[in-house]
Amino acid sequence: MHSKQQSAPALEIQDLHVWYGESHILHGVNLTVNRGEVVTLLGRNGAGRTTTLRAIMGLTGARKGSIRIDGHETIGLPTHKIAHFGVGYCPEERGIFASLSCEENLMLPPHLKGQGAGMSVAEIYEMFPNLQERRHSQGTRMSGGEQQMLAVGRILRTGANLLLLDEISEGLAPVIVQALARMILTLKKKGYTVVMVEQNFRFAAPLADRFYVMEHGHIVETFASAELEHKMPVLHELLGV
Repeated sequence: MHSKQQSAPALEIQDLHVWYGESHILHGVNLTVNRGEVVTLLGRNGAGRTTTLRAIMGLTGARKGSIRIDGHETIGLPTHKIAHFGVGYCPEERGIFASLSCEENLMLPPHLKGQGAGMSVAEIYEMFPNLQERRHSQGTRMSGGEQQMLAVGRILRTGANLLLLDEISEGLAPVIVQALARMILTLKKKGYTVVMVEQNFRFAAPLADRFYVMEHGHIVETFASAELEHKMPVLHELLGV
């Protein structure tokens, strides 16, 4: 890697505006995520958090501004080209192939060009012992938590190192949420960069290095995990947490 990429943040968004048809959803969003950081986007429903993740992947309507991944401008690129910079998106609907077995789902993803080889199936089973147990189960037969692990596992197979995770803990049993928390800490130790959208504040709070709070398509607060306690009154007001 040349020096530009070495020194550049994993993700840098400047003055991002996004529209869906006539609706202007994001109004000049600025955020930076350094390599190896876990950053959580907080906000009420409709604040623009999912739209921000979708915009990074090029999955929205018109986009204006700058989205740099490892120093490369991607605002004008189609989704498949953006993925080649090592970005993996785990949407709320998970998108696994219901008719295929767990292991077939893991064998499917292509490796992204220009990235190191993705995690092996064995490494994914080490991280998610549940998936190894269910490796011959059809996607439809797996629990919501197992499907969520599989969705993340599939992204890791591609070699993506910037992970965009949308509400991965939603509706899942506490024991599964704990397993996902362990996963995020493991990925962080391995040097992955994670941007999470989370409603579940108790899940997100101990994992994140930094937080951005969104309201009406703007970033209204940003702070580090060390300031969390000090910021709780503000968060209570903004989010009701």
